[in-house]
Amino acid sequence: MVAKSFGEENNTGGIHPLKFALWLLIISIIMMFAAFTSAYLVRRAEGNWLEFDLPNILLINTVIIALSSVTMQLAHNAAAQDNIARLRLMLYLTFGLGVAFLVGQWNGWAELVNNNVYFGGESSNPSGSFMYVLTGVHGFHLITGLIYLGAVILSSLRYRVHSKSMLRIQLCTIYWHFLGGLWLYLYIFLRLNH
Repeated sequence: MVAKSFGEENNTGGIHPLKFALWLLIISIIMMFAAFTSAYLVRRAEGNWLEFDLPNILLINTVIIALSSVTMQLAHNAAAQDNIARLRLMLYLTFGLGVAFLVGQWNGWAELVNNNVYFGGESSNPSGSFMYVLTGVHGFHLITGLIYLGAVILSSLRYRVHSKSMLRIQLCTIYWHFLGGLWLYLYIFLRLNH
């Protein structure tokens, strides 16, 4: 039996073990955010809920993460076509947009603090705490996505991402699209329930 390298697909008709693990991770993250948003709705219904304006940067961040999903897909397509120069460019753009998103989140938190909306302490309110938790936990997962994206960039510089070695970029693309979809869900949820 010949051992498969990391980038080879599982041709036995089943799903690659790393893809399976990624889907389990995604399902667990979905369950966690479903619990967070359910708790948000239950706690809001109990009263003592501070109403405040959502930071304007959240809309800009929604556009940024949507654009990063496009550049990630273009990177995937470039790898499938063995266009290594375009692959690297799109990976760099995706990474830059991911960092821009995190900077936007930080600025959104600064705007909340300037408006006296705090995570904890005597001046805090559950509505503000939920805002920090929802955006912060998503931000943490985006950081993990950036770390993996950095690993894919390094692999592309070593010519280990191409049409015959697509697993790395496929996993990264799936996770990145998931993070974009998760943010879109959170943004719409917050707009409708805030």
